[in-house]
Amino acid sequence: MKNGFTLIEVLVALAIVAVALLAGLQASGALTRNANRQVDLLLGHLCVQNQLVALRLAPVMPPIGEGQSRCEQAGRSWVVRQSVQSTPNPSFRRIDVTAWDESNSAVVTLSTILGQY
Repeated sequence: MKNGFTLIEVLVALAIVAVALLAGLQASGALTRNANRQVDLLLGHLCVQNQLVALRLAPVMPPIGEGQSRCEQAGRSWVVRQSVQSTPNPSFRRIDVTAWDESNSAVVTLSTILGQY
C-alpha cells in the first residue's frame, strides 16, 4: 500500500482545479459585463424617454431635422440625439431618439410618431 499521492496525481488534480476556476472566472466576468450592460440600457432608456416626453409636452410640433442635447443620469453624462422626419400626413412627425454613452456608442434608440392635437 502506498501512503500518499504521486506527483502525477497531484498535477492532474491541480489541472482540474485550474480549469474549474478558469471557467468560474469567465462566468463571473460574463455576469459582470451583462450587469453593466443592463445599467447602461436602463440609464440610456431614461434619457431617451425623458426627451420623448419633453417633445410630447411641448406646445408646438418639433421642427424637422436633427438635434442633440445632454442628459445626466446616475452621475454619468449621455448625449441624446434626435431626428425628426416628416410623414405622408403633415399632422404627424416621426421621431427617433438615441442615447450615446461616454465612449460614443449608441446604447438605445426609441422611435415614435408625434401628432398635432
